[in-house]
Parts: sequence; C-alpha cells; structure tokens
Amino acid sequence: MAQSDDKTRSFSSLVVDGMERAPSRAMLHAVGFKNEDFKKPQVGIASTWSMVTPCNMHINRLADDAARGVDQANGKAVIFNTITISDGISMGTEGMKYSLVSREVIADSIETVVGCQGFDGVVAIGGCDKNMPGCMIALARLNRPAIFVYGGTILSGCHNNKKLDVVSVFEAVGARANDKIDDAELAAIEAKAIPGAGSCGGMYTANTMASAIEALGMSLPNSSAQAAISDDKRLDCERAGAAVLELLKNDIKPLDIMTKPAFENAITVVIALGGSTNAVLHLLAMANASGVDLSLDDFTRIGARVPMLADLKPSGRYSMGELVEIGGIQPLMKELLNAGLLHGDCLTVTGKTLAENLAEVKDYPAEQDMIRPLDNPIKKDSHLAILYGNLATEGAVAKITGKEGLVFSGTAKVFDAEELALKAILDGSIVKGDVIVIRYEGPKGGPGMREMLSPTSAVMGKGLGKEVALITDGRFSGGTHGFVVGHITPEAHVGGALAIVQDGDQITIDAETKQLTLHVEQAEIDARLQNWQQPAPRYTRGVLAKYAKLVSSASKGAVTDNLD
Repeated sequence: MAQSDDKTRSFSSLVVDGMERAPSRAMLHAVGFKNEDFKKPQVGIASTWSMVTPCNMHINRLADDAARGVDQANGKAVIFNTITISDGISMGTEGMKYSLVSREVIADSIETVVGCQGFDGVVAIGGCDKNMPGCMIALARLNRPAIFVYGGTILSGCHNNKKLDVVSVFEAVGARANDKIDDAELAAIEAKAIPGAGSCGGMYTANTMASAIEALGMSLPNSSAQAAISDDKRLDCERAGAAVLELLKNDIKPLDIMTKPAFENAITVVIALGGSTNAVLHLLAMANASGVDLSLDDFTRIGARVPMLADLKPSGRYSMGELVEIGGIQPLMKELLNAGLLHGDCLTVTGKTLAENLAEVKDYPAEQDMIRPLDNPIKKDSHLAILYGNLATEGAVAKITGKEGLVFSGTAKVFDAEELALKAILDGSIVKGDVIVIRYEGPKGGPGMREMLSPTSAVMGKGLGKEVALITDGRFSGGTHGFVVGHITPEAHVGGALAIVQDGDQITIDAETKQLTLHVEQAEIDARLQNWQQPAPRYTRGVLAKYAKLVSSASKGAVTDNLD
C-alpha cells in the first residue's frame, strides 16, 4: 500500500499508508475499519458526552449522527471523548475552581488525540459552558478542516404556569432565605426546573458561546438555535459531518475563518443578544489560539455602536427555546448585516461568506417582541462595559443592561472567598448600599476564577438586585444579573488594588464613564500595598497548582499557552 498524495488525507496517510504502517492498520481493523476505509479521509468526532450534567447527556447520540454524516460523504469517522464538568452542579463549592480549568483540559485533550491519531478533519460537539471555547481553542491550534456543533438548548421547566430554568432554583434559594417562599415551594421549583437534556435555557454562557461561534463562522447556520432533543439538531450533526469533507476538498481551515473581522462579528452578536460576560474571557482565549490580536478595548469600541436588542433571560423575559421558535439568531444577523454592523465578506464553514449564508434568511414574525428593532433597542450600546480605574488598572468586565441603573456608589464589605460572602447575604448581613467585594477568586488566586452565581442569585432572591452591587476578581455565570463587575485585573493574588480594599471604603461603579473607583487616596493605596503580603498558594500539587502557575491574566483570556 503506497502512501497517498490525496490532499484530503494529509495526516491520516502518514498513519495508515505503506507497508511499514501495517501494525497501525491491524489495530484499526479491531475497531471496525475495513480495507476501503484506509483510503478515506479520517474525521475525528470530538464528543463531550458525559452523564455528569444534562447539558451533555445526549451528545453521544449526536456524535453518532455526525459520524453517520461523515461516513455517508465517503469519509471515515472516528468518535473519541473528552471531559466535561458541570458548572451548575459545582457552583458555590470548591469544585467550581475546576470549571475554567476544564476549558484548557478539553482543548489540550482534543489537540492531543487529533494530533496523535492523524485525523484529517474534526467535528467537535459541545454542550456545557467550557466545552465550546475548549473545542474552539483546540480547532484553532490544530488548524485542520473542522466544524463546531452545539449540543443544543434545554426546554424550559414549568411550575404554576411559570417557566423555569436552573437560575430559577438559585434565585429560589435566596427567596427561601428571605422567607418569601416555603420549603415546599423550593422543593417544587427544584424538581421541575430541569426537564431533560440540553444546556441551560437563557442567554447564559452556553447559548451565548454557541451564538458567538455561529457568528464567527465556525458552525453551520442555525446550529446555535436548536433544541437539544430535536430532529433539527440531529440533522445539524449529520450535515456537519458531511460539510467537513467539503472543507477538506476545498482546503478551508479554521484560521481561514477565525480572523479579526470574524471575531468582531462574534462580539457584535453577543452584544445584540445581551450575552454572558464569559464571552469576553472566551473570545479573548479563542483569538489568542488563532493568533488574532483581540483585546478588551475591542469590546468597548464595538460596544459603542452596537445596541442590545434581545429580551432574553437572565435580565429579560424569554428563553432560548422561544428564540428557536421564531427563527434563532439568523434573522438578527441579517438585520445587523443590513445595518452595516457585521462584516459580510467573512468566510464560514459552509464555504460561503456570511452575507451569502444570510441572503435568503426570512425576517422574524411581525408580532414578536423578543428581538427589538435597531431603532428601539433595550439599550443603545453594549451591556458589556469594560471598566478601568484605580481598582482595575488592566480592566474589568461589568454586565449592566441599564435595568439596574448605570451608576452605583456604596460601602465595601470585603470577603476573601465566595462562601463567606454567600453566608453574609443569606443571613442578612448585606444591606442596601453595600458593595460586596469578593477577592482571591481570580485565575491564579482561586485558583480557577469561580463563577459567582450563588451570591448574585441570593442577592436577587433577597430582593436587593437594585440596592446592592458585587465586584470580584472572579467571574460570573451567564445566569447572573444585577449590578455586578468581574474579571478585575490585576487580581488580588498578584497584588492588584482589590487586595487592599477594607470594610467601609467607598466604591463607585460608573458604566457611563467606564470607571471602577476606590475612593481612597493613592498614597494610602500605596501604603496598604506596601504592607500587603501575597497569600500562600491554596494548591501546591495537581491540576489546580499547574493551572495557577501557567494561567495568564483574565484581561488576556486566562489562557495557559500564552506567548508572553
């Protein structure tokens, strides 16, 4: 068997062609390869299936659908697994420190398998929050023809004719602590909120990142807006499998698609949808892997001209499932394109440009009020405010929709861990006018930059959403809403000013001037910093310790393969 010069088999031919590769072929016979399969392009199907979370519990079946699409297009599919963790289950615990770390593990593991096995192309299927950027970082590093498929959104739960999702349960905990509901009501909400497979149902991080990746051009049209359990999602997987073979034939690779204008398209769509603050962190990391120069200031520049249009949870009324029913994000993207807010000439995984993909897309139904018109936005500019100031000299990320106001000044109550802050919120120690400061939760200090959904949901459940602010060097769930600022850099663990804030200090968050200000004289800040000592590492061995040593600042995407 002579080695092939088929350009669609640039990698697999090195593994299976020629007399000397007989041992490799022998092993592949055992996993189901036929003689004819060795002459086909091999496509790895990276499945994030796991029974640890409803977000991913169905992805094994979707991987089978994608494999069928590859095989029917005369390729040879090989399914392999990578890990997932559950943010929703681990939220508020020590285990949540592994969440952002899992993004890097997923990227490393996909790169490792594809690089080792010599796959010519890749279909990556992700469900929960970190799966998606993890997959995308790997696809960028590998730069082999590839498509990302979103596992799909969950359907809403229901209780007393009110739609529920996982955030409903977090907020119900706060309501129970405030005696607004009883134990029976909390138990009913808990039992009914999560009806089956799929990612959390609002415009939280999973749906935000799925939308961003579609806008980036790395998913097939509509992949972000399909229910997890649906014929549409199964067909999406089959089509993705076949489409990778076309990308191989046309030699279209991720870095041909993941350009600076394409990332600007992704940011634009995230803003219009009112998406998660995590999109800032993940898009920075994906751009880093792609060799694209993207910074926090790009979010400010684009945010100044792009309005927030979607009335979606957590700050709005509607779920992703309801957006699916009216057409998903494609009509929104067409409207943004027609307004000159998207780069229509960006290449996508269809082999066509974004403008070509959108040419025949129909408008939303006239009677819908889920996606506002451009001339009547929810907010005229971005809800993602990049703040600077003496508390965030390298930047911070605020999620301010305007519903909670644009400026907040208050008195610091300082906590050196999330659990301590949550206890104070639930026991009534936090009152109107407080700025909750949660520090030593950054990428290095946590380590792992936990999401603060438990404390922010408790604040909302207590009815303090407009009366209390929360700032942190950690990050937020896409389900968080209220007056919140995260990703504060430099983080406390490396000597950022957050480390020296004291109870009683006055803090102002100003989304209009884009400032985060500690009202303490600079000389006093300098004196406090001189007396500050860096805490000992919380972990000295294992994956968290390795992560803490390698990870970059949140302002750089919290990546572990930074070139700096």
